[in-house]
This record gives sequence, C-alpha cells and structure tokens, in this order.
Amino acid sequence: MTKKEEYEKKTEDLILPLLDKHNFELVDVEYVKEGSHWFLRAYIDKEGGITVDDCEMINRALSDLLDKYDFIPDSYILEVSSPGLGRQLKKDRDFERSLGEEVEIKLYKAVEKQKEFTGLLTAFDKETITIKLEDDSTKVFQRDGIAMIRLAFDF
Repeated sequence: MTKKEEYEKKTEDLILPLLDKHNFELVDVEYVKEGSHWFLRAYIDKEGGITVDDCEMINRALSDLLDKYDFIPDSYILEVSSPGLGRQLKKDRDFERSLGEEVEIKLYKAVEKQKEFTGLLTAFDKETITIKLEDDSTKVFQRDGIAMIRLAFDF
C-alpha cells in the first residue's frame, strides 16, 4: 500500500463513524498534490443532497480527529464537499445507485475510432460496464479500459 492509499484508508476509517451518525454516505476520499499543495478531500452525500452546513460540520469533526491521530506528516489542506453534478462513479455502490441513469464514459484506448461514449447504465460487474446507446444497442466495456465514468448532465 502506498502512502497515498494508506492516508486515504485511515481517513476513511475516521470519517465513516461521523457519517453513519448523520446518515451521510462517503463517496470518496483522495489525497492529491496540486501545484505545491497537498489536499485531503472527502466527498460526502445524502438523500436529497448535501448542504454547506453538513460539509462544515463533518470538516470540523474530521479535522479534530486528524489532529488527534496526526498520521499525515506533510502539510495539507482538508476539504469536505459534495461530489457535485458530474461525479465520477468509482465504487460498486456508485454503479448500483446509478443504474438507469445516463453516464459518460471515456476510454484509455479508442474502440471503433471512439474514446467517448454516452448511454444509460444498464449493468455492471467486477470486470465490465454495460450501457444502452441512443440507437437502443448495448455496449459492454472492460472496467480496466475505462479512464473515467461519470453521471452525464445537460444544462
């Protein structure tokens, strides 16, 4: 396990009891370097959507726990936020919740001279993602070939 993965896992372990207490869901935790700064980000959600006050409450509680356990030696910025409209789907529970929803898929390598596809998420398993295209045909993608998959949104 890399340091990044270790920090993310330990942060998940700290935040999950906080979220359970309020019936919130953990969408993702990431520890990333952007420019010269490290960011520890927790994305949370709940039925009906997360509010700024929800994020602030969890941020304060998580910050206290991170200070107490102090397992990240680097200086970092803590952010707790909603996953947003164009949230990426990463975990099986993300796919389960999004069945029947329109998704955008970006591939590492082109398939039939295309790297981007949009369609309704109809099925998934450990290895594949299946979408229904506009022409009612279905397309199956290998999960390890997908660079990014997220909910599609129109403005």
